[in-house]
Amino acid sequence: MNTPPSPFDLTGKIALVTGSSRGIGFTLAQGLAKMGATVVLNGRDPATVATAAETLRAEGARVATAVFDVTDEAAIASAVAQIEAVTGPIDILVNNAGIQRRAPLTEVEEAVWREVLDTNLTGAFLVARTVAKGMIARRAGKIINICSLMSEVGRETTGPYTAAKGGLRMLTRAMTVEWARHNLQANGIGPGYFVTDLTKPLVANPEFNMWVCGRTPAGRWGQPEELVGAVVFLASSASDFVNGQILYVDGGMLAAL
Repeated sequence: MNTPPSPFDLTGKIALVTGSSRGIGFTLAQGLAKMGATVVLNGRDPATVATAAETLRAEGARVATAVFDVTDEAAIASAVAQIEAVTGPIDILVNNAGIQRRAPLTEVEEAVWREVLDTNLTGAFLVARTVAKGMIARRAGKIINICSLMSEVGRETTGPYTAAKGGLRMLTRAMTVEWARHNLQANGIGPGYFVTDLTKPLVANPEFNMWVCGRTPAGRWGQPEELVGAVVFLASSASDFVNGQILYVDGGMLAAL
């Protein structure tokens, strides 16, 4: 008896993951590659992107690279055109590129405010708009925006990030309203507190670590690999009628007072 193909199989699909030369973005790209996708790694530093690509290729993944800044519209257009001409049409876009700059709202500099919003929100808009044009023409595409717990709630000193991620949640829904008729699915993933190279100092801080573990019903931090199932689901045919949703992967934090 022939076994029907898994709805989570991404063989033959091409996935562009922004901000994927390290951290959560790299882990997401790695997870998509393990399900058969050809992944296009992105970052601003050519050497870091090249190293990440070598790592995935050593694991047997099909990998291409695209070095560009997500806030540079001309660079985005050039990169997307190059990807689609050489690697193939982009089936999956994961908008992961983002930065965090902590300061009280009364003290945050305007330049910092704009930097965070430009990277985390406007960058996702610019990349998605460019990629979506091809997806609309082909009447198929998956857009996954990496949102945050702070798409829903705030915390002191994270005002610019909270504003950007809250905007990204609503941008995801705007994409759905305009693009679902073209058979595009736009959804988001909202990670809670995860152990990464950037958060290791917070994990090592006894007071902050106690706060995270006490505030999270699961009683611990997440591991980046625990986001892979969500991104594979939203990238695959298993989610063809899921649109405009944010899937929070947070150990239950948003469920608890």
